[in-house]
Amino acid sequence: MNKLDFNTLVVQHSESLRSYARNFTRDAEDANDLVQDTLLKAVTYFKNFRDGTNLRGWLYTIMKNTFINNYRRVVKTNSFITKEEEISQTNLVVSATKNKGENKFVMEDINYALSKLSDEYYIPFTMYFEGYKYHEISDHLKIPIGTVKTRIHVARKSMKKSLAAYNADMD
Repeated sequence: MNKLDFNTLVVQHSESLRSYARNFTRDAEDANDLVQDTLLKAVTYFKNFRDGTNLRGWLYTIMKNTFINNYRRVVKTNSFITKEEEISQTNLVVSATKNKGENKFVMEDINYALSKLSDEYYIPFTMYFEGYKYHEISDHLKIPIGTVKTRIHVARKSMKKSLAAYNADMD
């Protein structure tokens, strides 16, 4: 199957995907975003689809995994954000003592540590950090899962070594 035929089949499933997405999100706009993300991933990774496989099931699996990954990301983000109208005195002290300048230095250090990684470690590490599963990274890079895990492990060790100064702050 060529890419144009595949894209046409995927778009034909967009309405059923939209109703399936509403079951997850309970909101029409969020459902549309989820469908768009799903279609984008399906088109991007169309080479991973095997002829004779249930396309609708494959799309539903992509949607479910995308929703779960996005949900985890939102939960993780919300755990760091204060949502109170009035910020307590304790939070004001933290806000006054830790500012964006410090965060800028931290991000520069992280980016520098990432730049020291070679592409063979950088690509799987960043894909994993973005939420891709080992098997998705393996399929995308066309390397065995064991190699993906090893490269991510080596990248983590390198990053940990490069950012050792921050590790001392956490003790």
